[in-house]
Amino acid sequence: MVIFSKKADVISVLEQKKHPNSTIGFVPTMGALHQGHLSLLKKSLEENTITVISIFVNPTQFNNLEDLEKYPRTLEQDLNQIGTISKDIIVFAPTVDEIYEGNTAAKHFEFDGLEHQMEGKFRPGHFDGVGTIVKRLFEIISPTNAYFGEKDFQQLQIVKKLVNKYHIPVTIVGCPIFREANGLAMSSRNERLTATERELGSLIYKTLCEAKNQFSKKSTKKITDFVKNTFDKNSHFEFEYFEIADEETLLPCIRKSKHKKYRAFIAVFINKIRLIDTISLN
Repeated sequence: MVIFSKKADVISVLEQKKHPNSTIGFVPTMGALHQGHLSLLKKSLEENTITVISIFVNPTQFNNLEDLEKYPRTLEQDLNQIGTISKDIIVFAPTVDEIYEGNTAAKHFEFDGLEHQMEGKFRPGHFDGVGTIVKRLFEIISPTNAYFGEKDFQQLQIVKKLVNKYHIPVTIVGCPIFREANGLAMSSRNERLTATERELGSLIYKTLCEAKNQFSKKSTKKITDFVKNTFDKNSHFEFEYFEIADEETLLPCIRKSKHKKYRAFIAVFINKIRLIDTISLN
């Protein structure tokens, strides 16, 4: 396995490895890898001649300093996991200074309103940070295909919009959510949960599944009230939001249409650890 911390070095080795018919698959991560990340790597290996993974905790997408400081950093463990998949994966693990060159600030992006929904309402500036780092990584790696998990579905739509608006020649591939045995969506933040808290977290997916069952029979307001009440009456959770939205525009569903695809989105806290999840409703 080859590990690089410098942009110039990873660009150089990619230039050496590329040939006229080669393709580069890219998996951008913030580390603390889990089976969901590894599934993205496997898909990239299947579909490309070269696979690159980045491990970089991006400070500009955190609007909560405590969350940034406590975000799990497990580089040695991550490298061991990558090695179990393939020794041919290129790892790019830069420092903050290497990426931001002494100016750790996000650029402003407009994503046609996608950035103002859900996560955008509760994490000001978050998607400016996402747009900044993803665009920079794409410029460094020049991937053919880039792989993102659907747990961060809003982020996935944002990245697709970024590529479209800035004419970046990369195909964005959305991949299914990986879940713990109890249904809890796999997330790097799960590393901060105790075993008891992980088990409690199963309520999130169970509630989303029940919301899906209700979707064809009840109004979005009644479903939203049901979800909110489920978490409000459980003292282990702090409820942040639940939204039923159009998959494409991410706008809230006011009146259902047979011609649109809808998705439920949720964010809750367990012991100040923020967890998000999503489920397709039709």
